[in-house]
Amino acid sequence: MSSTIKPFKAYLYNLEKVEAAKVVCPPYDVISEDDQTKLHERSPYNFTHIDLGKDKPADTKENNKYTRAKTIFDSWVEKKIIVPEEETGIYFYKQEYKIVGQKYSRVGFISLMHLKDGQESKVFPHENTHAHAVDDRLQLTKALDANLSCIFVCYSDQQKKVEKIFSHKVESTKPIVDVKDDDGVHHILWKLSDPALISQIQQTLEGQHLFIADGHHRFKVANEYRQYRIGNKKNGNEDAPFNYVMTYFTNIDSKDLKIFPMHRIVKTFKGNVNFLEEFFRIDKVKNKVEMPIVLAQAGRNEHAFVMYSKDGIKLLRLKNRLLIDEVVKEGSSDYKRLDAVILKNFVFDKLSIKSEDIMYTKDMNEVMNQVDNGQADAGFIMNPVRIEQLKAIALNGEKMPPKTTYFYPKVLSGLTVYKME
Repeated sequence: MSSTIKPFKAYLYNLEKVEAAKVVCPPYDVISEDDQTKLHERSPYNFTHIDLGKDKPADTKENNKYTRAKTIFDSWVEKKIIVPEEETGIYFYKQEYKIVGQKYSRVGFISLMHLKDGQESKVFPHENTHAHAVDDRLQLTKALDANLSCIFVCYSDQQKKVEKIFSHKVESTKPIVDVKDDDGVHHILWKLSDPALISQIQQTLEGQHLFIADGHHRFKVANEYRQYRIGNKKNGNEDAPFNYVMTYFTNIDSKDLKIFPMHRIVKTFKGNVNFLEEFFRIDKVKNKVEMPIVLAQAGRNEHAFVMYSKDGIKLLRLKNRLLIDEVVKEGSSDYKRLDAVILKNFVFDKLSIKSEDIMYTKDMNEVMNQVDNGQADAGFIMNPVRIEQLKAIALNGEKMPPKTTYFYPKVLSGLTVYKME
């Protein structure tokens, strides 16, 4: 019987040949086109050259960004820019960061996670995936036979057994990577090879429900790649490399696990909004400084969000929870009570605002700037989803509306690579 997690021999950047700050990058799915260009130019060895290559007009089936990624990776291995580890281990990973001046420190580890079929799997996603994004990552995975970026998964450890191993046995040792990213987040990576300590970590996670925080597309790709590799083999080796996926694990019970809200920007917000008074208590908010404070206070006991428009700042609080079951027709009780679902059903649907006319951002200032500059008619500032909501919806087998959660900080790409050799 295979354990849920497994140590592995990662491929790592050779920091005698390259500078970590110039070669690591954010996950591919949060990199804009401008950022992609900047990262490509930052170093010929920046990880985006593999993880987020550029399409070229003359691309063919035989020569494209996926085949180029393999060629580049192989050449880096040959030049010893990226080198395989000699012994297996798991990689402890600490991220130190600030939110509104307050310091946080999130500890997790990178190892392999065992993939299982359907009912056997105890890994629960909470977001839907898009076919074109899955296809893109699947082609890259097939080209390299490798996981380039981690899935981000939460486990439960109320007694902090894993963190105690880290603080007592690992933190005082020399890290293998120590780097600050462009957002000022401090990333530190250590390797743990001690089989007895790894076994304790395996036991802590064994049989647990695991929740995907980030990397839903990568998880789907890992499962599709696994099916592709199994092919017609009836009795495959359960321990074959493709039955595992490189994963970052962190404790769902930690106060340093932060979910940011995803706010909504509506370009065209037309129609009479007097109907809102039927469903919401509407209070004027004095100013921008007060806005996040009153929203957080309201969100403790009520479903609330802020509508920001040229008519001012208004706090909308749902008058009556009994209205939810009348108006929202799909999903479980947990799903219906997500603020994003309430906003969609009570506001957007009634004004015939379609999902393609909505932009999403974790940056509250971006919402206000777009409205203030006349680029958008309205913005909706949200409270974050709570961890217990995420767990409940995932365990129900449901998916949240798109762009409902933003886990911060992101796990860097280029720290470890898992080659399925």
